[in-house]
Amino acid sequence: MYEERWLSVDEISNYLGVKRDTVYKWIERKDMPAHKVGRLWKFRKEEVDDWVRFGKNEKKTVQSKEKQ
Repeated sequence: MYEERWLSVDEISNYLGVKRDTVYKWIERKDMPAHKVGRLWKFRKEEVDDWVRFGKNEKKTVQSKEKQ
């Protein structure tokens, strides 16, 4: 059974093509799926992929529908 390893902030920011600061802002403001291990944030690639596809976009869609 293959178990996917946890990614660091640097790895997930490189994967998404954004800066580290953006990742920290997304954790705080946009409910990016992240797990705190001691002082470090860790990520599951599949959770972040789902968040990008579905979760992150849902908030914008709901807000834009409310404005109409």
